[in-house]
Amino acid sequence: MKISSPCGMKVVLDGTIPPSSGLSSSSALVCCAALATLHANKLTLSKTELAEVCAKCERYIGTEGGGMDQSISFLAKAGTAKYIKFNPLRAVDVTLPDGAVFVIASSLVEANKAATAHFNTRVVECRLATQVMAHVKLLPWREFRTLRQLQQRLNATLPDMVALTVEWLHEGSYTKQEICKLLEVTAEELNEASMSPNTLHVQEFKLRDRAMHVYEEADRVHRFKEIAETGASTGTTLKDLGSLMIESHASCRELYECSCQALDNLVQACIGAGAYGSRLTGAGWGGCTVSLVPEANLKSFLSKVQELYYGQDLTLFAKFEAAHALFPTKPSAGAAIYTY
Repeated sequence: MKISSPCGMKVVLDGTIPPSSGLSSSSALVCCAALATLHANKLTLSKTELAEVCAKCERYIGTEGGGMDQSISFLAKAGTAKYIKFNPLRAVDVTLPDGAVFVIASSLVEANKAATAHFNTRVVECRLATQVMAHVKLLPWREFRTLRQLQQRLNATLPDMVALTVEWLHEGSYTKQEICKLLEVTAEELNEASMSPNTLHVQEFKLRDRAMHVYEEADRVHRFKEIAETGASTGTTLKDLGSLMIESHASCRELYECSCQALDNLVQACIGAGAYGSRLTGAGWGGCTVSLVPEANLKSFLSKVQELYYGQDLTLFAKFEAAHALFPTKPSAGAAIYTY
């Protein structure tokens, strides 16, 4: 779609999402700008088309992100979670059990994923894990970019892929030289086929750990959806969902290594305050946690977290409005145009 004579706009921007907090503030801005531009120019796109366009737009800053943030920004529905799948993009409603609420808590550590190579390094590690495993199976490894593509090609289940990852990839780090030798390419050829501009300097890659995290995390998503859909609104159901969140954070900390000490401390504070489960949300390396909390105990939970975590440094907490650092939330509707 091209706009031959774009309409001028006077724009006032405001928001309540804390920046660099892992709550998709950058994606929210991109989605808002896209929707406003379409409306001003009397053009239309479907919600899925908008989500896909916005995901591509964000990659121009050099971050190799996916499309989850943009998808939920447009496809979100009040009162329900969304199970999102890609290629093609589609979303399914998932009804959450009654009796609990999600609580967002800021670690007060800013996480600007565009300012470092951490985020892209994880993407490259997953890509290299995919390509090394494809090479083991004598497949044309250059054709594979994601772990999901390899799983589909092998027609394997997620548990199968976990087992194959353990079998085909060794523990610890691979050096760049080792990967070049395995794939029978030069460093320059590997840079062109697999690396991103801000990861060319990286010399060691934890392929097995990253692939294990991705496949096991995908399996946890499936189990979360199944429990939410089939379980009654009981304490056991909510505890099972919370356990998956706790497992998820442990994997983020130990296998994907995208957590940080502040996030780990905050997760423990949230669990200690009575959450069924808690994990980091967003890219990691700072930002926020999301916790599943008994609705009946919400007030005491908020009070205990403020004491256990923020009470350690009230100067830091004072830099943020309380409503931006620690607050309950429920699924809401996605982006929309309001006219007056």
